[in-house]
Amino acid sequence: MSKYIIAITGASGSIYGKKIVELLLHLGHEVHLIVSKTGMQVLSHELLISYECFIKEFNVSSNFHVELEDDFFSPVASGSFKTSGMVILPCSMGTLGKIAGGSSDNLIIRAADVCLKEKRKLIICPRETPYNGIHLKNMLALNDAGACIAPVSPGFYNFPKTLDDIINHHCSRVLDLLEIENQNAKRWGQTDD
Repeated sequence: MSKYIIAITGASGSIYGKKIVELLLHLGHEVHLIVSKTGMQVLSHELLISYECFIKEFNVSSNFHVELEDDFFSPVASGSFKTSGMVILPCSMGTLGKIAGGSSDNLIIRAADVCLKEKRKLIICPRETPYNGIHLKNMLALNDAGACIAPVSPGFYNFPKTLDDIINHHCSRVLDLLEIENQNAKRWGQTDD
């Protein structure tokens, strides 16, 4: 199966990052997870578990690898380490701006830069709202550089009944963008049969 880099930053919405890791591992893919320092704090607050307990949930899989934000010797810092792409979910505007500016001052930004320079899939999922002009310019710059900007915006045409339905819908769209076949969420026109 394929290798993917998943990054969780300090924007609200850690549950989305957790879900995409779960889905990729369930589908048999290799996951290299990077969580920013602020992402660790937000994750603990939103999911009501420590970062360490969060990691233990996935450490049972040999396909799961934790990468440290300040480890530039990590394989994901190099273009010679072939991956099928990277997802930053959720992505803070600070991280998005640094990627757009090309300042590789941590492993998340470096790994994103590697994806751009190697022409690999880079899916950036901002969760913050509203956007200001700087945010929009940074998103446009990243789009022009080859990234896909996929804001965490729930769809309601599938009549979600639970929070999990909303989370699954967005994560299913991310898997689609990675060209990974999945039946994670109800699609347009699909019935509950």
